[in-house]
Amino acid sequence: MKDSQALDRKLFELQDRRRRVELGGGDQRILQQHERGKLTARERLELLLDPGSFRELHAFAQTRHGSERDLLEAPGEGVVTGYGAVDGRRVFVFAQDFTVFGGALGEVHAQKIARVMDLAAQTGAPLVGLNDSGGARIQEGVVALDGYGHVFYRNAVYSGVIPQISVILGPCAGGAVYSPALTDFTVMVEGTSQMFITGPKVIESVTGERMDQEGLGGARIHASVSGVAQFAVSSEEEALALVRRLLSFLPGSNRETPPHWQRPLPTTPDEALLTLVPADGSRVYDVKEVIHRLLDDGDFLEVHADFARNAVIGFGRLGGRVCGVVANQPKVLAGGLDIDASDKMARFIRFCDAFQIPLITLVDVTGFIPGVKQEHGGIIRHGAKLLYAYSEATVPRITVILRKAYGGAYVAMNSKAIGADLVYAWPIAEIAVMGPEGAANVIYAKDIARSAHPEQVRQQRIAEYRERFANPYVAAAAGMVDDVIDPRDTRRVLAEALAWLSGKQVQRPARKHGNPPQ
Repeated sequence: MKDSQALDRKLFELQDRRRRVELGGGDQRILQQHERGKLTARERLELLLDPGSFRELHAFAQTRHGSERDLLEAPGEGVVTGYGAVDGRRVFVFAQDFTVFGGALGEVHAQKIARVMDLAAQTGAPLVGLNDSGGARIQEGVVALDGYGHVFYRNAVYSGVIPQISVILGPCAGGAVYSPALTDFTVMVEGTSQMFITGPKVIESVTGERMDQEGLGGARIHASVSGVAQFAVSSEEEALALVRRLLSFLPGSNRETPPHWQRPLPTTPDEALLTLVPADGSRVYDVKEVIHRLLDDGDFLEVHADFARNAVIGFGRLGGRVCGVVANQPKVLAGGLDIDASDKMARFIRFCDAFQIPLITLVDVTGFIPGVKQEHGGIIRHGAKLLYAYSEATVPRITVILRKAYGGAYVAMNSKAIGADLVYAWPIAEIAVMGPEGAANVIYAKDIARSAHPEQVRQQRIAEYRERFANPYVAAAAGMVDDVIDPRDTRRVLAEALAWLSGKQVQRPARKHGNPPQ
């Protein structure tokens, strides 16, 4: 009888402690969180994970000198950690609890995050971090800063080992911003997410510049100007749904291949591809329309859509196989490569290579963008990042030259010379050192100047150059193009190529690591 009563007391104590932990900062603070238009940490996890799949870890963790009072004031140390499932696949998670000390990071808070990161890496599962924190826990002093260091270290060590996704759902300031910056993808919510090193008041006191938090480090700024965030959405619900969709394209770790959907290879020619890309190089078009026509069900998850819009990157499937797509966008800057586009493409290529995701490159590039701003900004070293990323990649790499492929930018866009497995070209493709117009002006400058009808002669020379040098058959004859294909067959050709290349293996020279341009 006594044993039964003692057990009942212990079970009651367990339930009471768990209830206090799950309540976080209490009803009043939960109400305040909702009034700000924000969900609680546990509500967010319910939206992210499959129903009933979440298993919490370290729920009763406390500070080193923890007491009953600490449990009451800081249940769970301001962060919820554990694991669950997304579409039945394992995911490890942490969610900072703003209702407890504003989600501030202290020693044990950091330890909880570090432990779940270690488990994710050891078991080969993605990590998703839901960030909503006022920063370091000031009352813990330098110990809190040390906690950030442990998290940053793991972000770096596990980079390329497991996918790491950060969702910013509130403030993220000072040193706290560097953990999301070290992860693979960052998602922000308009109106509630902010990321900045120093706040508006500090900046105003130092520089005299005035700006509110949203204008300094809001979702749209980081998605379109700084490039810090890959995604900006309008609500927390949309952010968490996006993370679920993103995970559907990714393997659990670098030890796995991406999820493969069994479906027959496409066989039907697509007539629309004949007219989507104008043969006239002076006319623009939207390369995203081509991408949607090529991918299964037109499903394309674009990454970094609002940043460096002259480049398009993202995930899709072809014949059921996940692939990364890299493309020039003729609608913006004529598809030319600049500093931001080079960075955007290079980082995406390296992510895909790390996680065994094949790459499809669609080329319509006029060259690297000229100008003093680009030169002084380091277009040479930034463009070199793109060359390095492609050259380093060992996953299957397929290129389709849709129209223009000029100069060094042609080489940088996954050309045969830097390791592309297969290069296809459409019949309208122009592959040359420069465009026929520019080349004719240089090569035939004297003939044009001496002529009684210079414009007429110039047009003739342009046509001659295009016929002799800028067509795809010259490159095909030299082995730089594997085949010139009917645009209508592109989807079938690419799906077959992905299937044939799926067993590709490459051995590279032994080294500790490379040293990519910065």
